[in-house]
Amino acid sequence: MDELRGHVRGRVATDAATRDAHGRGEGLHETMAPDAVVFGEDSDDIATTIKFCAKAGVPVIPFGAGTSLEGQVQALRGGVCLDLSAMDRVLEVSVDDLDCRVEAGLTREALNAHLRDMGVFFPLDPGANATLGGMAATRASGTNAVRYGTMRDIVLGLTVVTPSGEIIRTGGRTRKSSAGYDLTRLYIGSEGTLGVITELQLKLFGIPEQISAGLCQFISLEDAVNAVIVILQMGIDVARVELLDDRQMRACIAYSRLAPLQPIPTLFLEFHGSPAIVADTTTHVRGILKANGGGALQLAHTEEDRNKLWKARHDAYWAARAIAPGFDGIATDACVPISKLAHCIREAKAEASASGLPHALVGHVGDGNFHMLILFDPKSADGRGRAEALALNIARRSIRHGGTCTGEHGIGLGKLEMLYEEHGESIEVMRQIKLALDPNNLMNPGKTIPLP
Repeated sequence: MDELRGHVRGRVATDAATRDAHGRGEGLHETMAPDAVVFGEDSDDIATTIKFCAKAGVPVIPFGAGTSLEGQVQALRGGVCLDLSAMDRVLEVSVDDLDCRVEAGLTREALNAHLRDMGVFFPLDPGANATLGGMAATRASGTNAVRYGTMRDIVLGLTVVTPSGEIIRTGGRTRKSSAGYDLTRLYIGSEGTLGVITELQLKLFGIPEQISAGLCQFISLEDAVNAVIVILQMGIDVARVELLDDRQMRACIAYSRLAPLQPIPTLFLEFHGSPAIVADTTTHVRGILKANGGGALQLAHTEEDRNKLWKARHDAYWAARAIAPGFDGIATDACVPISKLAHCIREAKAEASASGLPHALVGHVGDGNFHMLILFDPKSADGRGRAEALALNIARRSIRHGGTCTGEHGIGLGKLEMLYEEHGESIEVMRQIKLALDPNNLMNPGKTIPLP
């Protein structure tokens, strides 16, 4: 490590506390600490570190905000953790072209704070205040994905340090290109196994002239999902449409003080556009909700009320954890074609209820993605095993219905076995790509793609 210190400008830490903090994310996976942590300062610093590690045969694990859920940052073979959190600069913003270039350690909230007075914003909002590099590495999304897409759609280009320490740039600033292989999409979702993302070129969007939000409660969860299917089939443009089941609503009512709402299935919705478009959209949606068994569309008329509504949605995880204080939790990430969503949720809830484990469900219902938080007593001899079995069944059910085991959390360590069931023989092509780019398997080894 003394030799490494002589090669990089950033701080190199080897104390136990720092290493342990970088050997875990927010999931339940065991802490696996790296041998050292390098706090990179720019792309050149990252490249120098990776060249050193490649020559020494030392594994490299990228680290952003540590918010990953599937064991993406655990150092299975020790090695060097590359902490990119100090690489948090906004390098360029073009309001005219609606794009920006940022360093990978910048968080989504920090980017929007920087853009606040420019009339543009970055729309994706995963539950955590993740770094933008981490969001690209896991192909993340959020509540706005139904209108604005996921990181796969919003990233225009990347700066990546390859396993040999070379700095390459993929993509560009244009909204389309037919030139060569789409390397940008190759690296998005690769979880640091093919290289380290150090900079991103991102799409931005104009701040809507008017934003309206509201909620609608249903007796039946199936009716709530069917209402959303009709809204989407009619081509009505909604910016957000989120589903909370009865258990999650009970938790949110208590945690976020949402009385006098009822603990029944609820849709949270948001509309963006001109005043005329928002008014017309609201009228159409109100009629669809009513026709499908929904109650009144309760609108949040002020920015303060709207922020309270969405804060309650973003606090849903902590509200659900409060159902059973002292319990641990496993979050599922199933995503299915929207026509299968009501059926999959109904089966998942029935199995969860039969298990006796506390649970709650939220869904990005506009794109078929839902998360069930399954809680268990860590002191129980079989609690974790039962929770993991339930989560596995939900993922497998999703795949059987033409879906995926992970809509936005990524594979990491936690879902490696599911990759076989979802992708079958194409796993071999993924292996060939991995070994062609990283023949010594030094880039975040043991994650994303199972090797023989």
